[in-house]
Amino acid sequence: MSMIEDAIKMIETAITRAKPDAAVEAALNGADLGSGKLVLVAAGKAAWQMAAAASRTLGERISGGVVITKYGHAEGDLPKLEIYEAGHPVPDENSFAATRCAMDAVEGLSEGDCVLFLLSGGGSALFESPLVPGKELADITQQLLGCGADIVEMNTIRKRLSAVKGGRFAQLCAPAKVFSVVLSDILGDPLDMIASGPACPDSSTCTQALYVVEKYGLKLSDRAMELLKQETPKELNNVENHITGSVRQLCAAAADVAEELGYMPLVLTSTLNCNAADAGSFLAAIAREYSGTGQKMAIFAGGETTVRLTGNGLGGRNQEIALSAARGIGGLEDVLVFSVGSDGTDGPTDAAGGWCDGQTVFKLMEQDISIPEVLARNDAYHALEACDGLIITGPTGTNVNDLSAVLIGG
Repeated sequence: MSMIEDAIKMIETAITRAKPDAAVEAALNGADLGSGKLVLVAAGKAAWQMAAAASRTLGERISGGVVITKYGHAEGDLPKLEIYEAGHPVPDENSFAATRCAMDAVEGLSEGDCVLFLLSGGGSALFESPLVPGKELADITQQLLGCGADIVEMNTIRKRLSAVKGGRFAQLCAPAKVFSVVLSDILGDPLDMIASGPACPDSSTCTQALYVVEKYGLKLSDRAMELLKQETPKELNNVENHITGSVRQLCAAAADVAEELGYMPLVLTSTLNCNAADAGSFLAAIAREYSGTGQKMAIFAGGETTVRLTGNGLGGRNQEIALSAARGIGGLEDVLVFSVGSDGTDGPTDAAGGWCDGQTVFKLMEQDISIPEVLARNDAYHALEACDGLIITGPTGTNVNDLSAVLIGG
């Protein structure tokens, strides 16, 4: 097998093992879901996959419910459940309408009832009932995406502008119990930050939210600024949370496959959190260190990097990692670098990520494509497309951060 074939096998197997099906079924086995109505609400990029697993496990026990996922991520009808697709990473009118249906579904529940809440990454955009006009919320979201704020900083702001985030959805469900199964897409698995914590007490403070505004020079209306000064729920007595899946699992699965293929695997970190272009340069430095040593190696880094928008091109953080790494490994014959998002979508593109090897930079030079200029335009997608460096998986049904790797052929 070639190195790119090895890489694809690592990617596909790791993502398959990170799917939430078995984890959801295990969480529900023997769970106390009350004796009354059981309303299912699922939100996030993995919402359909999680809801399907719950439907198979619980069958007729489910009274009804709502599933909200990203466009193109639903895979058909599910018994008794209304399926909606909506906007991500910026919420749209379908996000708001679907969330309103979910809020209606949990209205008027009694103490003996239960809400089965299945949450995954992407829920911050998909599960939203804004306290500011939708157009304003979209603008604030775009500001946060473009300024380089990390996911915790973004959610510290977004949960205060919402009627369902920061524990407020759990309050709407009361007095019914909320049994929450959460697929983590945030480093360290902070429950109150995953999809902005709709069913978790909020650990962030107004002071921290205002600091984010100052740090990035965000432009907010007076109404939004007043909302940032209103504290979110700090205690909830009707919620039972179960967290499942993480980028650590993704890295471990990839390492297992690498070992099966004859590589010496090393998980360098599962908490990579820096600028995407810097991460690519770092991976290239690792490649240069071990290239030519005669050792066949696979070095993995999981996490979630950020992109600061300086242009209006097309791409995502994983594509920027791969393209940035290409500059540092030019001419190496036994090296390949790849980076992918486990959900199958990198930024606003149809690619999961990208890959490069020692020839990538020369292939681009032959087409008069300058990597620094491309990165300045944030246009990694078109550059990688020009050298067959895109990795396209389609929607995967899971979302547990990103996987980057350096493969050394030995």
